[in-house]
Amino acid sequence: MKLNSEPLVSVITPVYNTEKYLAECIESILAQTYKNWEYIIVNNCSSDKSPEIAESYARKESRIKIHHNEKFLNIIPNWNHALNQVSRQSEYCKFVHADDWLFPKCIEQMVEIAEANPRVGIVGSYRLDETKVNPDGLPYPQKVFPGREICRRALLNGDYFFGSPTTLLLRSNLVRANKPFYNEEYIHADNEVCFRILKSSDWGFVFQVLSYTRRHNETNTMFTRRMNTFVLENLLMLNYFGPTYLSDIEFKKRFKYILKNYYRFLGRSLLQKRNKEFWHYHRDGLKRINHSMSRLRLLCSACIIIYNKGLERLKIKI
Repeated sequence: MKLNSEPLVSVITPVYNTEKYLAECIESILAQTYKNWEYIIVNNCSSDKSPEIAESYARKESRIKIHHNEKFLNIIPNWNHALNQVSRQSEYCKFVHADDWLFPKCIEQMVEIAEANPRVGIVGSYRLDETKVNPDGLPYPQKVFPGREICRRALLNGDYFFGSPTTLLLRSNLVRANKPFYNEEYIHADNEVCFRILKSSDWGFVFQVLSYTRRHNETNTMFTRRMNTFVLENLLMLNYFGPTYLSDIEFKKRFKYILKNYYRFLGRSLLQKRNKEFWHYHRDGLKRINHSMSRLRLLCSACIIIYNKGLERLKIKI
């Protein structure tokens, strides 16, 4: 693409105390083969040298804009706040977390698919997830897929194509049409918005590794690991979007299966003596789908785990 024909891409990096990685992230944007971008770095009241690092780059590159939050925002509200800083001329939005980075042809190859296919609302790609490449499962060389097909596969089979915000390119008119773009009721709001947007748009995919995701230790990530939020939110996504993408029979069968596995997870957690914070989180989550945690079912799941472990020990001795 030539510069004068390139649509404007708004690259967005929310920053909170990531001085260790921020320069590498910014350098990856400067190295893009695609040139018509604006880069919005949103400093969320960092207390380290992140603001100074960002400002030093902004002084040398006019396409870099720094926004300093007046008060600290939690992660999902901050994503929505960051999107409010995007130019009205923007055609596409590209989040890049401050401890992630992009390969040089990332924006160019993603925009190419979106420009060639106006119905595509979200473009994904392979990513280097620390030392592993994912997501997989899509048939090459097909580049565009019906959004509903992608969501059906995610809900029915557990296929996961969305990656993280760093993995995706978003069409800006869809961002503007959905305010707030990210649903702040969900910890994994980046997944929820994909299910929502793909109801009426297609999914594009580049069969190249275009981004790097770092498994960081920020507060939100540590919370998701401690609470194992993915297990609950998979159930919430199925409950909310299942009736949209699945038949009634498919939905009921899948819900029964996921709920059964969820109680197995809770049974293991009971034996692990998880703390009150853990149980409050999962009880409150179940209330969102009008389901009260069953103590009987919880105890049964724990007993089955104990019984199976006993059988395994017996087999070893025999």
